[in-house]
Amino acid sequence: MDDLEMARSFAADGEKAFNALHAAFRGPVFGIALHVLADPGLAEEATQMAFLGLWRSRDRYDPERSLPAWIFGITRKAAIDIYRRERRRPPTAEQVLEPAVDGHSIERLWEAWEVRRAVERLPEEEAVVARLAHYYQMTHSEIAEHLGIPVGTVKSRSYRAHRRLAEALQHLFDTADVTNQPEPGSMPAT
Repeated sequence: MDDLEMARSFAADGEKAFNALHAAFRGPVFGIALHVLADPGLAEEATQMAFLGLWRSRDRYDPERSLPAWIFGITRKAAIDIYRRERRRPPTAEQVLEPAVDGHSIERLWEAWEVRRAVERLPEEEAVVARLAHYYQMTHSEIAEHLGIPVGTVKSRSYRAHRRLAEALQHLFDTADVTNQPEPGSMPAT
């Protein structure tokens, strides 16, 4: 079930669709909360708060909106609420320095989540090449040797994978801050 189907089902069906949504997004929601809070116990609490918030606001959710963005927003709010609550408490001996809640790093985490989801949706032969190239920094020759296929096959799979990824991730580029873009015809800063 893709995100749009899941969103429509969640808006219409309630509990059954919520279980599917929970299964699909529990890991990424926990990951975002852990990134903000740097404490597994608090991240678990934020995850529960986020899913409770999702359930309570299901009647107000517009299924034509991006489901992952909606979930991300509710998760971020829950984690920041817990962070602020914990910050007001006097520190205990076991606590380490408080993590900085940096909006840019949270956004990067969100983008990484989106990229991984897009890679997971690639045809398996293309996904393997993309993972080896980007997650393991392997060259085309190394990938060919590792998979036991010709270099030309690796190159064509890589090309197809990157075209699909660019299309699937266009929404990340559409919302990019255009003020940081170089002037047309100018050289990018190095």
